[in-house]
Amino acid sequence: MTAHRILSWSPSAIVFDCDGTLMDTESHWQEARNVTFRSFGLKPPAGFADRAKGVHYVECGALMAEETGKPDLAEDLSDALLDNFTALVDENPVTMPGAASLVRLAARHRPLAVASNCPREMVESCLDRAGLLSCFGHVVVAGANVRPKPQPDVYSVAARLCGVPPEDALAVEDSLTGMESARRAGLRVLGTGPCPPGPDADAADLWVSSLADPDLVSWARTHIGA
Repeated sequence: MTAHRILSWSPSAIVFDCDGTLMDTESHWQEARNVTFRSFGLKPPAGFADRAKGVHYVECGALMAEETGKPDLAEDLSDALLDNFTALVDENPVTMPGAASLVRLAARHRPLAVASNCPREMVESCLDRAGLLSCFGHVVVAGANVRPKPQPDVYSVAARLCGVPPEDALAVEDSLTGMESARRAGLRVLGTGPCPPGPDADAADLWVSSLADPDLVSWARTHIGA
């Protein structure tokens, strides 16, 4: 583990993932996938949720089609997945533990950005309803000239827009897909959630159970809020 790369350091900018990091939407994605599978009369393959975590919704729809042997349904599955997810988030937008406090503290002292695989309207709507959108100077999403995670584009662009070299920026992520993206862009990585076993543990410099972790809060007050 390389926790010292975070705990002894003051980043010049912070780039947050949205889904599962700032907003508690992973359960919404899971339910949206299940609803979409059912609406097409399909059964989720074993372990699909793990393979789909952090994946862009278009690629997720393609994966759903591929793994159920229905390649012609890729576009329809992607569209239905996004529609179902949007409806679920509108009903119940919830922030992750500690996210709002950390963002508001950091926003007073550092440039902040969001790097997401979700559509811009979705990200901005979620953050706005949570009262956090104004904390971020930039929202970077995958698009025509920005490849989705695990490609490094969203994090590279976010660091540049924040006005700092990638190595001076911290990425905050909950998915291995997002962590790979941030690593490839040159950012240091804070992982949230359970630390996985084996080589995947090295995907982040430091793992915390949540953004409310007392050691993380203490670090933020000392190295960001001071």
